[in-house]
Amino acid sequence: MFDISNPDVRGVVERALAEDIGSGDITSDLTIPKNLTTRGSFIAKQSLVLAGIELLPLIYELRGGASVQLRAESGSKLSSGSLIATVAGRARTLLECERVALNFLQRLSGVATLARKYIDAVEGTAVRILDTRKTTPGLRQLEKMAAAAGGATNHRRGLFDAVLIKNNHITAAGGVLHALERTKGFTGPVEIEVRTRAEMEEALSAGAKHLLLDNLSPVEAAEWIRKVNGRATIELSGCITLENIRAYAEAGPNFISCGAITHSATAVDISFRLEPGDL
Repeated sequence: MFDISNPDVRGVVERALAEDIGSGDITSDLTIPKNLTTRGSFIAKQSLVLAGIELLPLIYELRGGASVQLRAESGSKLSSGSLIATVAGRARTLLECERVALNFLQRLSGVATLARKYIDAVEGTAVRILDTRKTTPGLRQLEKMAAAAGGATNHRRGLFDAVLIKNNHITAAGGVLHALERTKGFTGPVEIEVRTRAEMEEALSAGAKHLLLDNLSPVEAAEWIRKVNGRATIELSGCITLENIRAYAEAGPNFISCGAITHSATAVDISFRLEPGDL
């Protein structure tokens, strides 16, 4: 699920290690014998959906190596006290990698955990939950992997892989029809946001097959979806929370996009415990 061969992933991990360790871990170098070896454990301190554990071998590999045993995989639902992974090697290596490893695990598992809450909230409906581009700058690849680990479906990864005509594009293009006409030669996905019923009908008349309905109430969304009557797939977004997403799902859309999955995820509580003494 987490492709550590992806150059973007490797690059993010390399930068994170360089940011934290810099010229060296002076505390460990001064206080820990150079050749001391030991082991440590990553432990869940709360219920969570795990994400990013596959990064651990890469993190230690980039700092000289260690023996890593993964006890769970991304997407696993864990309870408080669950053992996530164990690592053994030079004590200095384990200590200098500790914070970077935890930062990735806590942040990415936070995204996966929140994504799963949205998935669970619409259980039994046909709707699919999408993530968005509202990601931490530089971490999009990883955060989208984490959202997928939680059960969400990845939306477009950037401005380069799909057309999504939003209200500002419509304004700049001179209207719905003009914006859609200019995408005729594009062979990939094309989606358009419509703000009024008139725009919706104009888009459908122009051949739009994927509509984004933004900032409607559940009742309004259901009315608009009935009006579309299967002529296009429907994505809902805006004003959607864990508390009301069920009502939106029951309005009958194909997709609901939730920026909160990435922009509002809270890091989960994971600890790293080092065992005393040499191996």
